[in-house]
Amino acid sequence: MTIDIPKPDISPNFTIDDIHKIREWHHEKQKGMTTAEIVEDIHKGASEFEALLAQPRNPAIKEKARQRVEEALTVSRTTDTVNILTSICS
Repeated sequence: MTIDIPKPDISPNFTIDDIHKIREWHHEKQKGMTTAEIVEDIHKGASEFEALLAQPRNPAIKEKARQRVEEALTVSRTTDTVNILTSICS
């Protein structure tokens, strides 16, 4: 018996709260299912995910993701540098 529960709203930053929302959603969705129904639901979700992976990527999104990674690395490097200099000066 499949229950139609709306998907949770996920924040653009994908936080730990989003993971909790997704887990809660899966639990509620699969609560009354038999093992066979759960397996079928998982296979359906996997097929949808594979279809998404097969789609060509949007270059603008890819560039934005690259920039975010670069920014994160820059912040990380800056933080590491500050920590090193602080420990040397202490």
